Amino acid sequence: MDGLETIIATIVDDLTRKSAIRDVTLTRSRDLIRNCANSIRATHRREYDLAGELLATARSQAEHTCAEASAYADIYYSGFLQDALKEVAEAAVVLACATCQPVPGPAELHIDYPAYLNGLGEAVGEMRRLALESLRRDDLVEAERLMSIMDEVYGQLVTIDFPDGMTGGLRRTTDMVRGVVEKTRGDLTTAVRQEKLQAALQNLEARLDMGKPA
Repeated sequence: MDGLETIIATIVDDLTRKSAIRDVTLTRSRDLIRNCANSIRATHRREYDLAGELLATARSQAEHTCAEASAYADIYYSGFLQDALKEVAEAAVVLACATCQPVPGPAELHIDYPAYLNGLGEAVGEMRRLALESLRRDDLVEAERLMSIMDEVYGQLVTIDFPDGMTGGLRRTTDMVRGVVEKTRGDLTTAVRQEKLQAALQNLEARLDMGKPA
């Protein structure tokens, strides 16, 4: 049994480092999620500079956290870290769509494909909020632009047909996206019809006024 003590000491040292990295990763994942949530909130308030700053902070945290966690696959692919990375993708996509910028890809964000795809899907829910806010401002053009993006996201996600273990449960996210898109399309259709009706009534009123005797 010579050398067993050394073997055990080596294992304990490695597990100690792994435990420390796990604790730090968990804490940073919570910070990531909070910064991403605040970035999305700022985007909805149209505070785009603040949203970009918070997103930049989150992306920097994500890159540093992933670099440390990559030494241990079970930590790197743990639910809490992948959920945090998904939030980074969601915040980045929402900000890009709100500001008419190109949608960043997973390579640019340094995010694995499953987390990116699920974040992309969840961004549709936030785009619905943006579309409804546009409708409240009577900005049908902006609402229709966002609706077309939502349609495109769903159209792309629905083509991805792989086991959930490979995609991080993307099928469930895609089902959610379908429901959100259909509901938003209904809201937009109602708004368009109301606008057309209002325009027709105004036109009729103007014609009646023209026909009145002076």
